[in-house]
Amino acid sequence: MENFLAPWRPQLLSILRFMAGLMLFSHGTTKFLNFPVGPLNNASVTNPYGVAGVFELIFGFLLIIGLFTRPAAFIMSGVGALAYFYQYSGKSFYPIINGGESAVLFAFALIYVAAAGPGPWSVDAAVRNKQ
Repeated sequence: MENFLAPWRPQLLSILRFMAGLMLFSHGTTKFLNFPVGPLNNASVTNPYGVAGVFELIFGFLLIIGLFTRPAAFIMSGVGALAYFYQYSGKSFYPIINGGESAVLFAFALIYVAAAGPGPWSVDAAVRNKQ
């Protein structure tokens, strides 16, 4: 049972990268494209939420397609950590209490993607295979 999904590790890494990028991208679209409609709509780049939204749009898209994956994941891991300390940590030490569990999860999942790479289903892998 210990090797149950072992043959699928590379593909699952690609799926993790894709889904993390999609979730980040959706944070950016709600802030700047007002989709989906919610409380974060109409963000301004003059505040930290808007600046984070720009990062989420750009680097989320790069993670979705798997282009410049390692630097994009590393930067967004840092944004997740900053989001946690800026927005949530002052409310409580515990992420489940302060609402910051998604920021923590993004930070750690993306630092793993930065270390592990994009996986086989990515633009980075396609470029590397052509060379």
